Amino acid sequence: MKATISLDSLWQTIQSLSLNNQKWLAGKLQENIREQEEETEYISKEEILAGIDAGLKDMKAGRTRPIEELLKELEYEVQD
Repeated sequence: MKATISLDSLWQTIQSLSLNNQKWLAGKLQENIREQEEETEYISKEEILAGIDAGLKDMKAGRTRPIEELLKELEYEVQD
């Protein structure tokens, strides 16, 4: 069984909680937000520069492919 509740109803329910329960809920929400922010991965400046360097070296060495080939491959992936 799946129950649904509107955001207005949820807000009314939260407002009806005791102050201690509201504080507890606020703490849990903040904790959840912090955990999600920590899970976000970032690429460092060094990693970006290393990727650019590798790409330029590939171009110099002739290990690149025509843009048309890349676009066809991307188009194929979008269709799947």
